[in-house]
Amino acid sequence: MDRLMHLALIMDGNGRWAQMRSLPRTAGHSEGAKAAVKVTLAASRRGIRYLTLFCFSTENWKRPKMEIDSIMGLFSEEFDTMLSEIMKEDIKVVHLGRRDRLPYPLLSKLDKAAEMTKDNKGMTLQLAIDYGGEDEIERCVRRAIQAGNKEISYNTLLSYVDNPAIPSPDYICRSSGEKRLSGFLLLQSSYAEIGFYDKLWPDWNESMIDAIIEDFNKRNRRFGGI
Repeated sequence: MDRLMHLALIMDGNGRWAQMRSLPRTAGHSEGAKAAVKVTLAASRRGIRYLTLFCFSTENWKRPKMEIDSIMGLFSEEFDTMLSEIMKEDIKVVHLGRRDRLPYPLLSKLDKAAEMTKDNKGMTLQLAIDYGGEDEIERCVRRAIQAGNKEISYNTLLSYVDNPAIPSPDYICRSSGEKRLSGFLLLQSSYAEIGFYDKLWPDWNESMIDAIIEDFNKRNRRFGGI
């Protein structure tokens, strides 16, 4: 039985959660941020070594500016609380995605978190903010060419992803019942197990991590073999 080492989560359903309660979409994002903290701590305490959270995609910039500003502000506001909990758990934080379009206050906090936690020995938390799989592949190819590579293989590209020291995910899960990857970790997901869960993201908590680990342990990973 393979142990679940790298769990990657597509956090979906904040807006629908709010709409079902006749609340503004921003309320859903706020509750989603709280769920992210619960899930992160649960994953760390259950021995998962890498957790990637899909927080904001390259396509999410298409949303109304008011909602984008609210999300970016929420990231910054909630980050201090999350960082405090992360430090207690000895978690290391890294950013995944583009940096050039992120507002300075958020980027500054991401850099601060990375610096403060760089020597932590616990779980690595990879925050995908302004991330898209297609965008990452394009950036990998450019880096490989700029480095002088004449022939570019799959493994070559993997060495140029944003965080090459982090292994490819074992299990990619999505909340809210939607059954697609939405460009998440396209290069790294070739042999990842995939799971879709109906519960909307703001309702996720420690019990969902237990359910995910149980489901993963039932999978038979053959990697193309018998």
